[in-house]
Amino acid sequence: MAVVHALSHAHRFVPATGRDSPPLLLLHGTGGDENDLLPLGAALAPGAALLSPRGGVLENGMPRFFRRLAEGVFDEDDVRLQANRLADFVEDAREAYGIAAPVAVGFSNGANIAAATLLLRPRALSGTVLLRAMSPLKAPPPARLDGTRVLMLSGAFDPIVPAADVGGLAATLKADGAVVDHQTLPAAHGLTQADVQIAKAWLSAL
Repeated sequence: MAVVHALSHAHRFVPATGRDSPPLLLLHGTGGDENDLLPLGAALAPGAALLSPRGGVLENGMPRFFRRLAEGVFDEDDVRLQANRLADFVEDAREAYGIAAPVAVGFSNGANIAAATLLLRPRALSGTVLLRAMSPLKAPPPARLDGTRVLMLSGAFDPIVPAADVGGLAATLKADGAVVDHQTLPAAHGLTQADVQIAKAWLSAL
């Protein structure tokens, strides 16, 4: 049964039913909400606690985690603001629900805010699964990621995410000390069963 506390983001929380998996922070794509990725989270880490917030920014009525100026052009001031707000939310939720630092699982806009949070507030997360991510910041400050594990799954035929951009994000994370597993799948922007299988295996090995 999902629980909701009065924190900064509307969200759903599903308590853990097992002890082996770290909690997951589920971050939806544009137009999603706090319910969208709960089935994915349950499939990726059965029994894990699931924390799923709704993005606090609206674009034509669709929730997002930060503003953008055009397709693929981000409002970087808002990226920084919203990444810090999300990190604060995670800290409050950890206290409210008694959970450890979560592994973020983000899709599209959710992957981008997860990457930004990792770069700006690395202690908020214990790892990240970035599904169809782009670089959220052109010149992020140096971060001390100290072996934080990151799985990046890109689509070879993704019309939204340029290969050079996501390659730059992977290089930035590696330079900051993250252990990055970046795989490019024969897929477009949408998720495939291969994404689920790879991410599940990666999470089970943490």
